[in-house]
Amino acid sequence: MNPGENSKILLLYTGGTIGMVVDPETTALRAFDFSQIYEHVPELQKLHIDIEYQSFDEPIDSSNMSPSLWVKLGKQIEENYNTFDGFVILHGSDTMAYTASALSFMLKGLSKPVILTGSQLPVGTIRTDGKENLITALEIAAAKRNDQSVVREVAVYFEYNLYRGNRTHKISSENFEAFESPNYPMLAEAGVHIHYNESALWVPQEESELQLETGFDDSIAVLHLFPGWTIEYVEAFLGMKNLKCLILRTYGSGNAPDHPDFLASLKKYRDKGVSILNVSQCIKGSVLQGKYQSSKGLQEIGVLNGADITLEAAVTKCMHLLAQDIDPDSFAQQLQLPIAGEMSIMRH
Repeated sequence: MNPGENSKILLLYTGGTIGMVVDPETTALRAFDFSQIYEHVPELQKLHIDIEYQSFDEPIDSSNMSPSLWVKLGKQIEENYNTFDGFVILHGSDTMAYTASALSFMLKGLSKPVILTGSQLPVGTIRTDGKENLITALEIAAAKRNDQSVVREVAVYFEYNLYRGNRTHKISSENFEAFESPNYPMLAEAGVHIHYNESALWVPQEESELQLETGFDDSIAVLHLFPGWTIEYVEAFLGMKNLKCLILRTYGSGNAPDHPDFLASLKKYRDKGVSILNVSQCIKGSVLQGKYQSSKGLQEIGVLNGADITLEAAVTKCMHLLAQDIDPDSFAQQLQLPIAGEMSIMRH
């Protein structure tokens, strides 16, 4: 395997903790000038990778990430796709899983690595996890075998582990091990060597060309069930103006109250054309709609099965599919089947 020497990688900085240093005059954190990246991370010079960078004009806290910025990132990758061997995106960790999921749906025919990474501590602090995350993300993005990138999908690298981007979920706000892939194996693990899980890596269609699909329709809502909810609470979500898709966060393996008023309310809006996707509140496991009596009612009124999809992938997939010019039956079918490796096909 070629460790990536002489590969050309585009580093895209959106903002986030990783790009911060301490201002010597004010002692406050500020974004550093990426034209001076080798001063802040001199270890990069030992990689023998040709690194170029682009930055958002105004780096953002990832809490301010939005579909329009997903599109901006997608266009940056599309415009530079034939010039670079891979891409590393520096991103705040809070919404990283949403961005990784969105990019996985946007970048049709992707056959090069798009690796998102960040850090819990700024790269300018002594104990930062940012340097290792950045260096290894670049190594993974540059790695080739038989002149072909080893990783050919959107992925998240954090604290020695590489995950499929649309399978990730942030699990900690303070541990360096901030991410997990609850229902899909790691793509790679970095120790003394980087070990790739070959069976888990995405294999693109042969001779596919990159096609960027930029549409996102935010006419969605997420309804989180809890003991003590009222029908007014449910109706407030379902009665939203222009609502097209509701993500229903249920208990366990897709269970919900079998209260007649609740089911009648859902059915009323289903009959009006609102799609409803059943996604479990559990981090691990899958929706098994119809297994228990408490989910048979949902199945009977046409609620769609989200299987083992993460909330982040469900949100971005719904937005992405709603923006496509497809009929309701195709929308329902594609929502329940993997289109970028984001969910498993459940056979029960």
